[in-house]
Amino acid sequence: MQEKLIMYTSEETFIHRLSGLTKLISFLVLTSAVMYTYDIRVIVGILIFSFALMKVAKVKFSKVKTMFLYVFIFLLLNEVITFLFAPTEGVKIFGTSHVIFELSPRYVVTLEQIFYQTTKFLKYISVIPLGMIFLFTTNPSELASSLNRIGVHYKVAYALALTLRYFPDVQRIYVDISLSQQARGVDLSYKAKFKDRFKHALLILIPLIFSSLERVEKISNAMDLRGFGKHKTRTWYTTKKLRKDDYVALVISGLILLVSIFIGMFVNHGRFYNPFI
Repeated sequence: MQEKLIMYTSEETFIHRLSGLTKLISFLVLTSAVMYTYDIRVIVGILIFSFALMKVAKVKFSKVKTMFLYVFIFLLLNEVITFLFAPTEGVKIFGTSHVIFELSPRYVVTLEQIFYQTTKFLKYISVIPLGMIFLFTTNPSELASSLNRIGVHYKVAYALALTLRYFPDVQRIYVDISLSQQARGVDLSYKAKFKDRFKHALLILIPLIFSSLERVEKISNAMDLRGFGKHKTRTWYTTKKLRKDDYVALVISGLILLVSIFIGMFVNHGRFYNPFI
């Protein structure tokens, strides 16, 4: 069950040795680069770079395959909805129309639409490895201390650390409740009908919500009893200073963003890469 948990794992890699602040800024900068551009060449380049970083960080695909599957299904649904509500968006963007076949007078499948939706699909996919790397390689306490060092109030930094720590706890509680339900004869396996599995999964949410609220109350009471928030500053057990590797990572992330903007402004003269002209 531990393999399924999204949580920080300690490894001796280049990415693990980076400061939590460096990883947060790099994640935001690289995500901004992906969100800015609609050039499929840049997006594919960042996607390959992201998977290479996953390999460097030793993030096993077995740990994130479930998340990838859910996101993949969601994105496929998004692609279908996009075509249903905007079947000619690609034609409007690129200014040309290369018809492949017609489903109806309204729904005409064109190369422009396929290219536009493929670009958008890869655009969202490329962000997932970056998020997984950040979650699996960042110590929440160290990230909080780094944020506090650059001026973020320690209450905000501590709230972010607690949020990151809470992800694996919620997953663990969900798994425990699911196993308890199955021990009582509730079938949550793939042998059961999808409708029944969906209904039983919803029933798990009720005890999950109550257990989460109870846990939040315990944490809040414990922090109040220890006088959390009484002073303007606080000390940290875990902290990292920015080193040479951190500056290298920040420069690389910044260069990727600048390249993305440069290609959009001076090569494509816009956010979209148009191969049809």
